[in-house]
Amino acid sequence: MKLRSLYALAALLCSLLWTPAAQAAPIVFTFATLPAGGALTGHPGDTVGWGYQLVNTDALNWFVPTQLNATSFSIGTPDASYFDFPTLAPGASATVAFDAGTHAGLYGLQIFSFALPGMSDSGNFSLSGEWWSGDPLAGGTFLQVSDLQLAPLSVTLAVAGVPLPGTLWLLAAGLPLLWLGQRRRQKGAQFGAALG
Repeated sequence: MKLRSLYALAALLCSLLWTPAAQAAPIVFTFATLPAGGALTGHPGDTVGWGYQLVNTDALNWFVPTQLNATSFSIGTPDASYFDFPTLAPGASATVAFDAGTHAGLYGLQIFSFALPGMSDSGNFSLSGEWWSGDPLAGGTFLQVSDLQLAPLSVTLAVAGVPLPGTLWLLAAGLPLLWLGQRRRQKGAQFGAALG
């Protein structure tokens, strides 16, 4: 009897060791900036900003964003108050373009008025949150903290073009100045010759 029990135990252990462990699919969401790629251009004194696209790719669980961060900025004052932290049901998405007038979007930046053309900042936004088994406001149960997702950002100050004057107008404005300068030299030479 002992030998039979030993064989049964060995068979059970072997089946547990060789059976692939059931792995749960990771619970994920996607996060992207608008415009795509996160690249913006602005002028000194402008308010620019990013919109977002957020997708809950899980078919069973709810996603609740809880923390938004951004790389530091050197050319302006950041404003994180635009993001509305939407709660997403399974398979749901939210797409919000930046609009300073209605205070909608992901993140705003007030570019310093003294910033110089050609200056730029770049980095990433990071977003994380929580996963819930149901609607968090209607009895859902907290499951876990989400993985951190990154989205790129960059802002560059536009280089304003300097209009070049037309050649004819430049010549017309310069000829009288040349004539006056020549007359002064001639009078100065005549005055010096009369004294000497």
